[in-house]
Amino acid sequence: MLSWALLFFIVAIVAAVFGFGGIASASAGIAQVLFFIFLVLFVVTLIMRIARRA
Repeated sequence: MLSWALLFFIVAIVAAVFGFGGIASASAGIAQVLFFIFLVLFVVTLIMRIARRA
């Protein structure tokens, strides 16, 4: 999922360089949402592993 967020971030940067503001904004928004989903899943996984060991 982190790779998808990185891909959308790169698309946003390229679109911004070429002047496509709407596409850049949408891609950056998608990248941000995917990154936060990744962070939440990562934290949940860490908590589950710690709980399983205890």
